[in-house]
Amino acid sequence: MNKITNQFTSIAQVTDQYLNPKSKSVSADSLGVSFEDILKQKQDVAGSEELKFSKHATMRLEERKISLSKDQSERLESGVLKASEKGIHESLVIVDSLAFIVNIPNKTVVTAMDQAESDNHVYTNIDGAVIA
Repeated sequence: MNKITNQFTSIAQVTDQYLNPKSKSVSADSLGVSFEDILKQKQDVAGSEELKFSKHATMRLEERKISLSKDQSERLESGVLKASEKGIHESLVIVDSLAFIVNIPNKTVVTAMDQAESDNHVYTNIDGAVIA
């Protein structure tokens, strides 16, 4: 009969070796920063991008003599934020009698029109609408 030699370590030693390694990496907990805090910070930075107007949208605003008041601009930005929160990619945002098609991920107004100018009030290539 062979004797069991001392070549095996105990379960406690193995547990210690694998669950509590000597070289610990810096964790978020040890820094006092949670994943949620980091995510929120990144979303705030992403959410702070300014709304842009494409060349086409700028031309349409000029051609149609449309100018936005400060209140209307704020409502348009609020509508874009709401669309973003709902996961919309291409949105119709209506502010008063103005209609804007906005690419939400890029925060870019693609085109703008007065609803009175729209022949049949049909808007295509959108996946959501916000009335702001």
